[in-house]
Amino acid sequence: MCYIFDMSITQTVEVPANHRLTIDVPREIPTGPVILEFRPTQKTKNDPKTVEEALKMAAEKAADPNRKPISRLFGKHKGIFGGDGVAYQRAIRDEWD
Repeated sequence: MCYIFDMSITQTVEVPANHRLTIDVPREIPTGPVILEFRPTQKTKNDPKTVEEALKMAAEKAADPNRKPISRLFGKHKGIFGGDGVAYQRAIRDEWD
């Protein structure tokens, strides 16, 4: 019998100067092989620290008079299959019937 558990736990931690971490794994994680991934955070000095700050930044970005609408890109790229994307999608759906 095979069980597949799709679980992801993310926690940001500070790595101390001695580079030693001790972790407690939640009981919901089954015993056996697991993949433990370490990757540095991609912080910039402009990252919001609160939801309110993020909403304020989004509002400022939306109010920018130089902001160009995404609609200017509609129909500019032929896609990976070339031609009309809607026509391609309809042709694929017609195969389902």
